[in-house]
Amino acid sequence: MECTVKWVDGMTFLAETGTGHVLAMDGAPEAGGRNLAPRPMELLLAGAGGCTAFDIVLILKRGRQDVRDCEVRLSAERAEADPKVFTRIAFTYTVKGKGLKPEAVERAIHLSAEKYCSASIMLAKTAEITHKWEIVEVE
Repeated sequence: MECTVKWVDGMTFLAETGTGHVLAMDGAPEAGGRNLAPRPMELLLAGAGGCTAFDIVLILKRGRQDVRDCEVRLSAERAEADPKVFTRIAFTYTVKGKGLKPEAVERAIHLSAEKYCSASIMLAKTAEITHKWEIVEVE
């Protein structure tokens, strides 16, 4: 896996991933940024959310569950002093579907947290991670 990050101006940077996708990052105004794009740490948190959501949908589909939507809300706390690593992250899942089995959703979340989601497993080295979930029945 590769990525190239290039300074644009101010505190704005463009990252080009090895797969050819480009995304912007910017700093907070108090750090010289212009608030034009997410902060790098926000992208790290978003990456963990995307990683686990991907796992949940894939595991439920493979388990023949009728999953229609998956949303993960993440709330994180960071250390006060440098390095300001994440110290706590709460993952809250809302999984929508028809006739979803609670044990299947719980199993998918557990498998993601313990085996498949590389991003959250790495973050768990510095952060206390909690998981909550709910199922919403759809027609």
